[in-house]
Amino acid sequence: MVTKSADEQLRIIRQGVAEIISEAELRAKLALNRPLVIKAGFDPTAPDIHLGHTVLIHKMRQFQEMGHQVVFLIGDFTAMIGDPTGKSDTRPPLTREQVMQNAETYQRQVFKILDAAKTKIVFNADWLGAMTPADFIRLASRYTVARMLEREDFSKRYKENRPIAVHEFLYPLLQGYDSVHLKADVELGGTDQKFNLLVGRELQRDYGIGQPPQVVITMPLLEGTDGVNKMSKSLGNYIGIEEPAREIVGKVMSISDELMVKYYELVGDVTPDELDTLKKGLSSGAKHPREAKMALARRIAARFHNAEEAAQAEEGFNAQFRNKEVPKDIVEYRWENPKDKLVAILARVGEVKSISDGRRLIKQGAIFVNGEKVLDTELVLGFGLSEYTIRLGKKRYVKLLPQKSMLEVLAEEIKKGTSLNKPDE
Repeated sequence: MVTKSADEQLRIIRQGVAEIISEAELRAKLALNRPLVIKAGFDPTAPDIHLGHTVLIHKMRQFQEMGHQVVFLIGDFTAMIGDPTGKSDTRPPLTREQVMQNAETYQRQVFKILDAAKTKIVFNADWLGAMTPADFIRLASRYTVARMLEREDFSKRYKENRPIAVHEFLYPLLQGYDSVHLKADVELGGTDQKFNLLVGRELQRDYGIGQPPQVVITMPLLEGTDGVNKMSKSLGNYIGIEEPAREIVGKVMSISDELMVKYYELVGDVTPDELDTLKKGLSSGAKHPREAKMALARRIAARFHNAEEAAQAEEGFNAQFRNKEVPKDIVEYRWENPKDKLVAILARVGEVKSISDGRRLIKQGAIFVNGEKVLDTELVLGFGLSEYTIRLGKKRYVKLLPQKSMLEVLAEEIKKGTSLNKPDE
């Protein structure tokens, strides 16, 4: 049941959005005082969800809390085509098995934000897979090649003589047909999805029998921890929602103060009034940016884990960075050969991608042993100490523990008549 007025709902909906097409239409739909069908589609092309993906899911949750019907569409059919949005080349299609494995993970992860009892999950293969060749031809006749080439990515590829496969033109049409089938009142998407979302409006108007066009709401793309690029696993600037709480807290604390406010707005799960209070507190100096950022980090970690783990992650972060202490939950590894090079040990236990990657980090001054920066790429630790605390970068610690004491090793080496001086290559 919808309990808020159209004006009250609009104030909540406007928070963080990039564009509403059109607000007048949205107001009219809200004034009907009935649950609207709110659609957002996700192609399961990757095995998990990061914080950038949750921008849309948080907006869906707001609609849900206001009494509207949220439809979480898993594009198991369209994922096998691959959304060409923003791509400079044709994407390789995924197999049905890959898509369904990813979809299973998505279903588990979205309910960390959405209310499972109030969420309708649908798969577009249920209706798109039932279409005949004649149905596809009829759908394709609704749009022209000239209109498709209005899309920036298609236009750019066409001008650069890069191939555009015919099936890529089907993607916006199929996404639009999803809206026709679901009779969507509102569709949410990122700003990069605007063309596809507008196709849905046109198909509902021209193809859907008596359907009013959906309202399109676009959301900004969330910058990753580098503060520059869109959050992406391939760029390594992402915050995974299933990462350990300590990783989430550490990554959120690494973002800039300016970006922090955007995170609050898009994924902080705050009301417009709470956001206004935060902005006023920061601008007046009444709220310290670090305090606000930690509150955000704790809030996000608690949402995807629990309050206890979030509090422990905060305590660990403060001990590590504010008090300059090594975290208590440091990962430990043991190794057996005192002649192993440090980079070989780190590669073997998976803390660096390879020996060459370890050498690269040392050259960048990013590896420390017991607080001392490592300068020698061929450093051998030996068993001189009972343990070594290794720091990689600013916030990742591991502890290396030799299997035997130095005296035990010396006794064995003397017995064998060998030397400890030459490291293994």
